Amino acid sequence: MTTPTPLVTPADILRAAHVLRGVADNTPMVPSPYMQTTYGQPFWLKLETAQPIGAFKLRGAVNAVATLPDTVTGVTCCSTGNHGRGVAWAAARTGLRAVICMSALVPQTKIDGIRALGAEVRITGTSQDDAQAECLRLVAQEGLVEIPPFDDPNVIAGQGTIGFEMLRQVPDLETLLVPLSGGGLAAGVACAAKALKPGIRLVGVSMDRGAAMEQSIRAGHPVGVTEVASLADSLGGGIGAGNRLTLPMCRDFLDDVVLVSEDEIYRALQTLFYEERIIAEGASVVGIAAVQAGKVAPSGPLGTILTGRNLDMPMLSRIVTGQDVTLGDVTIKGSAYAG
Repeated sequence: MTTPTPLVTPADILRAAHVLRGVADNTPMVPSPYMQTTYGQPFWLKLETAQPIGAFKLRGAVNAVATLPDTVTGVTCCSTGNHGRGVAWAAARTGLRAVICMSALVPQTKIDGIRALGAEVRITGTSQDDAQAECLRLVAQEGLVEIPPFDDPNVIAGQGTIGFEMLRQVPDLETLLVPLSGGGLAAGVACAAKALKPGIRLVGVSMDRGAAMEQSIRAGHPVGVTEVASLADSLGGGIGAGNRLTLPMCRDFLDDVVLVSEDEIYRALQTLFYEERIIAEGASVVGIAAVQAGKVAPSGPLGTILTGRNLDMPMLSRIVTGQDVTLGDVTIKGSAYAG
């Protein structure tokens, strides 16, 4: 009889917190006066945009690289951008070679950011599955060690440290709105938050086109999705046919999953820019979008995570000036921000 692989525990997340101390921890938690005034409850923003790489992915990458044996000389990963940047940063810090595999859907700004950290970038195909195939080839043929983007215990534990920090910074939080993609962030944050405050409500939020984790939770098994261009490009990609950790953890820990449209993400990006004077990626604002769209009803203090700031600036310029935005075969009709 096969012994089941243990899931990530709060103790694993505490150990990760020790690894990250002074390197990738204690990002600011700031209030959103606009969201509180508009929706009647305190609304907090966890600024993972303040990380050295501009994204939360640094936590999981640093924790995973720290566990590698001294014999490892190089690492690789599949990424939509921010995980690759995290792995590149962690590898450079420890003198390791890094090869980041990405699809053609990844914005050029994220590719350039990874190369600036000294990593090699391989662009393969038009999906995360294509990039993952190249990653596995590098493992098999060049002896590199893979740092998975989400379905890895050390990565999940690193991301989970955000949950501990949010509740330490604002103990009276009653709802956490967590951007949801492959589930490494949501699984880790939910595990940590529920350990400290069992009654807290955890809501995963994703875009409504290609929401792999949401479809997989409903189906009870990993579901493949067609990847399309999105303002929340960091949330793109599947969860992997062999997913063993994040699917069961998200299924068990999340109280709800909601989906937001590209139009709703567009409006939330405008809100964050004009009301809070903060620049962040589309994936960062899905929690704001869910509240603005009436898909999450505030019933007490809420917190969400601004997951990253590594966005395409010309695209943001079009959004904040109310211009139309074309994403593949879909055009979002622009509108000037009206508050």
